Amino acid sequence: MAKTGGAAPREGRAGARDRVLPGRGPARAAVPSTRARGRRPQEGTNLIRIAYQARTPRASGAEALVLWLAEGAPAPRWLEAGLRRQVEQCVRLREFGGKPGQVVLLVSEGGRPVVLVGLGKLQAITREALRRAAGHAGKRLRGLAVREAAAAVPELMGAPRKPEPRKPEPHSLDPRMPDLSGGLGEVLAEGLLLGGYAFEAYKRPAAEERDRPRLERVTLYDPARATGAASVKVGVARGAAICLARDLGNQPSNAMTPAALARHARAIARRRGLKCQVLGRGELKRLGLGLLLGVAQGSREEPRLIVMEYRPRGARRTLCFVGKGITFDTGGISIKPALAMDEMKFDMCGGAAVLGAMDAIAALGLPVRVVGVVPACENMPGGGAIKPGDILASYSGKHVEVLNTDAEGRLILADALAYALERFKPDAVVDLATLTGACVVALGHFATGAISNDAAFQEQVVRAGRRAGDPVWPLPNFPEYEEALRGKTADLQNIGPREGGAITAGMFLKQFVGRTPWVHLDIAGTAWGVKGVGHIPNEGATGVGVAILVDLAREA
Repeated sequence: MAKTGGAAPREGRAGARDRVLPGRGPARAAVPSTRARGRRPQEGTNLIRIAYQARTPRASGAEALVLWLAEGAPAPRWLEAGLRRQVEQCVRLREFGGKPGQVVLLVSEGGRPVVLVGLGKLQAITREALRRAAGHAGKRLRGLAVREAAAAVPELMGAPRKPEPRKPEPHSLDPRMPDLSGGLGEVLAEGLLLGGYAFEAYKRPAAEERDRPRLERVTLYDPARATGAASVKVGVARGAAICLARDLGNQPSNAMTPAALARHARAIARRRGLKCQVLGRGELKRLGLGLLLGVAQGSREEPRLIVMEYRPRGARRTLCFVGKGITFDTGGISIKPALAMDEMKFDMCGGAAVLGAMDAIAALGLPVRVVGVVPACENMPGGGAIKPGDILASYSGKHVEVLNTDAEGRLILADALAYALERFKPDAVVDLATLTGACVVALGHFATGAISNDAAFQEQVVRAGRRAGDPVWPLPNFPEYEEALRGKTADLQNIGPREGGAITAGMFLKQFVGRTPWVHLDIAGTAWGVKGVGHIPNEGATGVGVAILVDLAREA
């Protein structure tokens, strides 16, 4: 992941019957030995199920109840009188006011826990506000000793809402919904799954916790029929895919090697009926992916190029998603500081997002051809590692002078982009990478940076990020930035000056995409380390990018 210090930027950083939709819960795996690099970590288990019923939860028998309430909104009419009085008293005593992020636990007269979650002002509720509120509910339910919970879909239809501008601001981070119908179930189901996520694969439960009930099922009850099972299905598919990407990103690098990542891709392909091809060192050498091979040559772990294809009948458009898969990044010979180097296991989160998106796109049966490509390797300072000043030949034919071996992500992405564009000829391509620390400095942890060669396609990606709750902020792409990448002894050099490091990294990739509409997403600040967001864990991988890619495919 890129650093900002030094002379150059560096990389890495509805009916009566339930309609049950499987979700993804905490991953559980055996701890791998450091001598057993590349052994397959066990899959995460599908513990949480989301169901939908178009009736009240009064007779549900669930062990816990979730109520989402806006500021000043009354308790639902269907609540039994005793619980209604408790809620009203809680509001009157100002223990609960419906403010965003506010969570209060009540215990009903019958002993059932009731979780009150605030939505904020009714006129200002957005998709993301609902997703976060659902995430807060999922987190709170996870802490209760219950197996089944009921959640009441909030009655928001018909509420007075502020009129929307005819043309919203192009880069607004506020995805307001003039009409919340339909998509309501989607964001609630997704938020519940994401908020209930915890990566506990390598933690042994304490003795007193072993027999403690764990949340297995949440049913969304919707007496007003404000949404439907189809909407909930979308949210479950997307939420489960994000949790899958989190699972992959959270694995330690001695378990999540390039070969292990490829095995996960093959498992997804088998489950979803996708084509999957994995190219090894010999095939990469024959094809001429010299940048990927160069980065990998310092590690004993062989590189992989993972190629997945979803091709439904009648598909007219092809999208290509390319994700950086550096399963551990030491920086190579241009080695990183020791502080927080353990976080460089997250340098494959772009690749994890692509695998998660392919899973969800196939699960939803979207009518667009999608190709997912993940170049996977380690960046290590072994005796065979590339050195500053080495020149590598790329798949495209361009030669690149490597001035900093820690600017490796752009190298492997350049080969993967050129290969994917030549082989599959997509209508548009998106790459995702934890590419530069400079992007973290510029945007912090709450927005993903973007560079593009096509303004219209970039705007589609920005809109997808707005809907998905993954904000995207475009960076300038002036031609002057490209001049800093002209090589002295080769066609290109892999770094520019320290200033504008996130931009020049993206502009390096631009040299390998030709005229195909392309957007580069720098997720260095958003792939992990995001805190204070209801549906995102305070520690570990976030799964950023999955929802953007799925929404792009839905809109194609």
